[in-house]
Amino acid sequence: MSATADASLFDKVVNLAKRRGFVFPSAEIYGGFRSTYDYGPLGVLMLRNVKDAWWRAMVQERDDVVGLDAAILSPPAVWEASGHLANFTDPLVDCRECHERFRLDKLDDPDVCPSCGAKGSFTEARQFNLMFRTHAGPVEGAGHEVYLRPETAQGMFLNFKNVLETSRKKPPFGIAQVGKSFRNEITPGNFVFRTREFEQMEMEFFVPPGEADQWYEYWCRERHEWYLRYGINPELLRLRPHDADELSHYSSGTSDVEFLFPWGWDELEGIANRGDFDLTQHAKHSGERLEYFDQTSGAHYVPHVIEPAAGATRTMMAFLMAAYAEDEVNGEARTVLRLHHRLAPYQIAVLPLSKKDTLTPVAREVFTRLTPHFMCDYDETQAIGRRYRRQDEVGTPFCITVDFESLEDRAVTIRERDSMAQERVQIDDLLPLFRERLA
Repeated sequence: MSATADASLFDKVVNLAKRRGFVFPSAEIYGGFRSTYDYGPLGVLMLRNVKDAWWRAMVQERDDVVGLDAAILSPPAVWEASGHLANFTDPLVDCRECHERFRLDKLDDPDVCPSCGAKGSFTEARQFNLMFRTHAGPVEGAGHEVYLRPETAQGMFLNFKNVLETSRKKPPFGIAQVGKSFRNEITPGNFVFRTREFEQMEMEFFVPPGEADQWYEYWCRERHEWYLRYGINPELLRLRPHDADELSHYSSGTSDVEFLFPWGWDELEGIANRGDFDLTQHAKHSGERLEYFDQTSGAHYVPHVIEPAAGATRTMMAFLMAAYAEDEVNGEARTVLRLHHRLAPYQIAVLPLSKKDTLTPVAREVFTRLTPHFMCDYDETQAIGRRYRRQDEVGTPFCITVDFESLEDRAVTIRERDSMAQERVQIDDLLPLFRERLA
């Protein structure tokens, strides 16, 4: 049976995110600022883990991809060459009745306002550029304009020649980057799914022109598999090729990895066969030769580019929703995040059975032994059962209980999140045990 969207899941996850410190509305004490969010103590850990898991797969475990961290601010010439100044737009309409604004291409019915229900009330569509513009230096005006990047990709194209010369790589090879991007979205929404400030995880893979199609197919499979590897149910994930009328003018093929969100299927990541458009455009506008000399054939060529581009923030949101579960334990409801251990904010929680001073030294010893190797929480407040529930709700895979017997036998109790199974382990054996289970 195919999965169906669970509309109730949205409010449950959003409420948990606020209550447990994953995500807070930005500037909340001033009434909030639409479409901006702050990542709290648990959110910043999980978001870092998502980015680290991506980096591990895309850079650390490969010898054909290197990293980059390019500037956020850049001059107009970059965006003129890339086509963003002319083409990075959305169709904007206004309702004459309620004065709300909408993206025309996102309306279910282009003749009915979803806010007030008025028919035929929309203005003519006009193109709205999504780029954020500001000024560099003390003087405003022409000649001082700069733009916040709407994507991380262009920095990798601009540095193609630098990376080629310094890394001694040759096609096929990739440049990967994780970083902030900014888009002045008309209709941000769905929590952190679509915001004006967000983080991307992108890679530009430069290949000989004749190998572009096979590498495109390779990266489609590889990126789809990555989400499955980190615990998303296959029924909640699909790879959808774009129809011909969806393709960008430079793309010969694009596929989206889509997740079944509470509102339906939506994009997590796009994989595009961009051809030689980007390097050719920047070579034309800059006057630099952005090509590769193949010593074997004695020919120069402009590499084609395969681009897997994912949103880190919306990927974290998908992992939260895929991991959220409710069950019953001894007649009581339990909420649990069944997160992959590499994504969970904490891998281990150390829980002394009592706040009595006699247990504190041993509990602190356990905590100190493990923290250089794993992200650990230390919690000695409330009954042990409530502390277990709290750790279940934030996705901690293992809890360690230090009890009064630990003072005698130098052993502790390990509780596993999903099965709730418990076992007694010597303190000296904890580090090798967790190194194996959390590898």
